[in-house]
Amino acid sequence: MKNDFQVKAISGGEFDRLFNLDKSGLEEMGGIHMTADKKPGFPCRVSLEDVEAGEEVILLPYQHHKTNSPYQASGPIFVRKNARASSLAVNELPLFLNHRLLSVRGYDKEGIMLVADVTKGDLLREELDKMLQHPDISYLHIHNAKQGCFLCVVERSNGNNNRKPLFS
Repeated sequence: MKNDFQVKAISGGEFDRLFNLDKSGLEEMGGIHMTADKKPGFPCRVSLEDVEAGEEVILLPYQHHKTNSPYQASGPIFVRKNARASSLAVNELPLFLNHRLLSVRGYDKEGIMLVADVTKGDLLREELDKMLQHPDISYLHIHNAKQGCFLCVVERSNGNNNRKPLFS
């Protein structure tokens, strides 16, 4: 059984102003300015791409699971300067996931984790299809398995998602 999905990026507009903050202003919110020194290594959560070496990024804490459940969560994310939100087609996976070891976590519409597994990025499509076969899974989160950082959210695209979108 094939399960259609949509990968969602974080909206970029909320981060633009942060690039104008000085070091102390950014530190007050727990963030830091950085320059990417390699590719891959700095996955932007807005563009859903690996940042090019030499690009300016901000590393900051971000509440990526805004839910009224024990599974609410935040963690560090990278955002590139002037990032614009990626808009992927149904069943399209961003290339920056292919070369990573990933943790995939499935949640119901109340934000309770029902399933979780680890997969290589090149096997992600099969893992998503397997998890989305579970009728109570409303959405999935994908994280770096090693560092634990949030990468993106996956929502059902066939009308079975009764949950308000996480990112707009």
